[in-house]
Amino acid sequence: MIDEAPRSPYEDKRAALDRLLRERFGLGAFHAWQREAIEALLGEPGKVLVVAPTGGGKSLTYQLPAALLEGTALVISPLVALMEDQVQSLTARGIPATYLAATLDPDARRARMRDLRAGRFKLVYVAPERLQFDGFTDLCAQIRISMVAIDEAHCISMWGHDFRPDYLRIGDLLERLRPPRLLACTATATPEVRREILERLGLSEGPVKVVLRGFARPNLHLAARAVEGPTESRSLVRHELGRVLGDPARPRGGGIVYAATRKNSEALADDLKKRGWNAAPYHAGLDAETRSSVSSRFAKRSLAVVVATNAFGMGIDRPDIRVVVHHQPPASIESYYQEVGRAGRDGAEAHGLLLCAGNDIALRRRLCQLGADGVPADPAVAAKAWRMFRDLLRYLDAGTCRHDFMLRYFGDEHEILGGCGHCDICVSLDDTVVDDALRAETSTVVRMALAGVARVDQRAGVQAVAEMLRGVANTRTERFGFTKLSTFGLLKTRSQEWVVALMRGAIAAGWVDLTPTDHPVPVLTRIGWEAMRSKDPLRFRLPREVRKDRPGRAAGTVGASRPALDYDAALFERLRAHRNEIARQKGFPAYMIAFDRSLQEMAARRPRTAAELAGITGLGPARIETYGGGFLEVLRGVR
Repeated sequence: MIDEAPRSPYEDKRAALDRLLRERFGLGAFHAWQREAIEALLGEPGKVLVVAPTGGGKSLTYQLPAALLEGTALVISPLVALMEDQVQSLTARGIPATYLAATLDPDARRARMRDLRAGRFKLVYVAPERLQFDGFTDLCAQIRISMVAIDEAHCISMWGHDFRPDYLRIGDLLERLRPPRLLACTATATPEVRREILERLGLSEGPVKVVLRGFARPNLHLAARAVEGPTESRSLVRHELGRVLGDPARPRGGGIVYAATRKNSEALADDLKKRGWNAAPYHAGLDAETRSSVSSRFAKRSLAVVVATNAFGMGIDRPDIRVVVHHQPPASIESYYQEVGRAGRDGAEAHGLLLCAGNDIALRRRLCQLGADGVPADPAVAAKAWRMFRDLLRYLDAGTCRHDFMLRYFGDEHEILGGCGHCDICVSLDDTVVDDALRAETSTVVRMALAGVARVDQRAGVQAVAEMLRGVANTRTERFGFTKLSTFGLLKTRSQEWVVALMRGAIAAGWVDLTPTDHPVPVLTRIGWEAMRSKDPLRFRLPREVRKDRPGRAAGTVGASRPALDYDAALFERLRAHRNEIARQKGFPAYMIAFDRSLQEMAARRPRTAAELAGITGLGPARIETYGGGFLEVLRGVR
């Protein structure tokens, strides 16, 4: 009999982590990125930044090490409700934990601090505001700190979407405590924000492990649509809730509708209640008891729909949210990803719809000019806020897969899907060949629009400029003298919606800006003047004509559909059977593995290697790495 090889210390450590995960946390396995983060935290370098999606399990990356290590882990978190939930959950698992917040009465707070000094807790949660009290920081310096964990770390970035000044105190705390281990985690951080997080935490020059994974949400159907105004937006909100959740009296899960203002959240909630929905508004202007009641009822499923400002959502743990609709766009892609990412956390099919009207852009332009206290913002801050919103406009006007747009924006290139197959862009995208003639036509049309903006010379808004370009002779265009401009009627064959979409695309591209006035008007930027005068082709995707043949229909296209493929039908069926079996085993919808178009291309082109699979529509690096080997075996006749 041959003796088994002795286990390495590394294998023993992995086994210990697996055992703790099962016995204390009741989970069968780590996500690969969770294990990567935990092992880096417990080993070298002991400094980790985790960027992973909302609801993806980031809290485990500091809770499990804290349960294993000697001493007390200090967790800095901005939400008292989240602290309460996590402390309750940890205590139920036999892991002593507590939190300190201003909401506690003084006696309870003093008692908890005595227990903290005595080393009775494995984790203590605190709000960043607590760091301004010298007594608390003195206490932290006197006890054995096993690690410091910073939740919602993007709040430390002045250029992030949720900056909180108290987070700036964390750097001084770390300098004083010199903790042996440090973990910062966030759900949304662009490369720029990640650099600022590391800099403010004193990690920009030292060794640090950055774990960036898990942004792909292929179970989430993303769509975005331009609307004419609030009436059409409200109609589409109602349609989307009914389409996804079904009967208001017996909804299939929960929904969140986001609005930009408190007034709009209340008005839309009232509209939905009149139509039979069990809905309630949520915003910072409501008293604490009302907000707590709405959150609790929604989490317990006694409330179906919440209509909210961005004050709602952080810490909400309801896995069956089936739809998130933005009645108005948020301030940035980071905000949008975090908010829409609250749908489908159970892995089942879910939907996200972003709506935007021209007046929403004007509203956001005004909001960018205001600071948190309502006074004019610093010009640099205002400019940054407007640039972040313009990034969201680029998402709205995107001409490629919306999931891949998000993955590239956050720098998660590893998980690029190569087309999700079910967002509104992937569904409507045809196989148009972009030739020189089309590039020339596109450049000419864009320059006509830019010339129109220049000729109007800040005298009117986007709608009036679009009417001028279309050659509409009405009271408004005649009063402004637009009918006499050389650009009048240059786009007379296009619809008003199409020209407005073209204008929005020019804004997203940075060629046109909006003035920071009560009634913003379009104005050419420096690069807009350069684009208008240049002779080079412009890289731009023209809008598609919108078909309004029935309410709630997504933006359609005029033109040819995808051409039929000449493929081996029997091979296609074998590939589909293999795909469906994987989906059954994992409990995923089949399209999350690969969609039929991908299988048809495989059956037609018969790729033999992973590199050749990369040329198949819808097979990005993540899908090829996970499922490519199995498909290649089917193609070779092994399966």
